[in-house]
Amino acid sequence: MKKQQIVALAILAVIILWMFVPRSGTSTADAEVPEVQERSVEAIAADQAPSENPEVFSVRAERIAPEAYVEKLMVRGRTQAFRHVEVRAEQAGRIVNEPVPRGTRVSAGDLLCEISVDDREVNLQEANARREQSQFEYDAALDLQARDLQSDVVVAQLKAALESAKAAVTRAEIALRNTRIVAPFDGVVETRTMEMGDLLNIGDVCASVLDDSPMLLVGLVPEQEIGRIEVGATVTGNLLDGKTVTGTVSYLATSADVTSRSYRIEIEVDPNQQSIREGITTEILVNAAELMAHRIPSSALTLDDNGAIGVKLINRDGEVSFHHVAIVGDDTNQLNPGIWVTGLSGTVTLVTVGQEIVFPGQIVNANFDWDL
Repeated sequence: MKKQQIVALAILAVIILWMFVPRSGTSTADAEVPEVQERSVEAIAADQAPSENPEVFSVRAERIAPEAYVEKLMVRGRTQAFRHVEVRAEQAGRIVNEPVPRGTRVSAGDLLCEISVDDREVNLQEANARREQSQFEYDAALDLQARDLQSDVVVAQLKAALESAKAAVTRAEIALRNTRIVAPFDGVVETRTMEMGDLLNIGDVCASVLDDSPMLLVGLVPEQEIGRIEVGATVTGNLLDGKTVTGTVSYLATSADVTSRSYRIEIEVDPNQQSIREGITTEILVNAAELMAHRIPSSALTLDDNGAIGVKLINRDGEVSFHHVAIVGDDTNQLNPGIWVTGLSGTVTLVTVGQEIVFPGQIVNANFDWDL
C-alpha cells in the first residue's frame, strides 16, 4: 500500500472516532429548536379593544346580513340629440333676410331663412284669376246643361279646366309659402350655411336644427349582455365633463351591428336635465337584475391555496371556514366604501381584520354578544 493511501486512511479513522466521542452540554437539536408556547386567537368586534395579553392574537369580525342589490351593467357611450336635421330649400332664390345666428333656440315655425318672392306672388294672382274664370264658365255650362242647351262633353271639359285652375292656385301658394324656410321643431340652430344675399338652389341647406329635448345617451351592448337589459330600465350616466344624469332605456336594437356584433341602446335623459351637449363620452350604468348580496369591506377578501378569491367566516362554534365569493359590484360611497359579493348564505360573521393569521378549521375564542 502506498504511503499516501495510508495517510488518507489514518485521517478518515480519526474523523470517525471524533464523531463518535460523546460531548457534554445541550444537543444540537435542542439548541436549534427553542420551545414555542402556543398562542390562542380571539375574535372581537370592529370597535372593541384587543386583548393586552401578549399570548393572545386578536382578529376583528363583523356581522353582515344580505341586502337587495341591483346589479349594474356598464356600457360605454356618448350623448346624442333626439334628432338633428338639415333644413333645405324647396324653392330657388336669393336670401333677403339675415339668417338666424348659430346657437339660437327656436320654436317650430320660426323663420330660419327667407327667399326673395320674385314673380311668385304675381303667379298666384294669375292663378286665382284663371280659377275665377274657370269657375264662372263651369257654372254657366251647368246652367245651360240644366235647360238641355249644353252637351255633357263641354261640361266635363270645363270641369277639368276648373280643377286644373285650382291646382295651379295650390302650386302657386306652396311656392310662395316655401320662400320662408322655417324650423321644423323646437330646438337649437347648430349650423348656418347661408348669408344674406346668397343664392339658394333647390336642396341647398339653409341651417341645421338640433332637438335636445330629450337628449339621448347611446351605446353598444355586447351580445352576451343584451338579455339582461329591458326597455324602461333605470340608467345613470356619468359624463366625461363630470356631470351625472339619469334616464330610462327607450330603445334596444333587435339586430346586431355587423362589425362589432353589439346591439344599440338608447336612453332618454330626464327632461329636467337639459344643459347637456351632444357627443360627450359617457359611462352608462344600466340597472339589470336585482339579487341578494352581502356588502363587505374590500380588505376582507383573501385567497385560498389555489388562488381563488373568497372570505373567512366564523360560525357559532368559533370554527373558521373559507367561502368562495363573486364580486358583483362596488360602492363608491367615500364615507363607508365596500364591495358587493355573492356566494354567502344568510347572515354571516365575517373576519374583516387578521384573516391571514387564521385558517379553515381553526377554533377561535369568540364571544358573540357584540353581534346580536
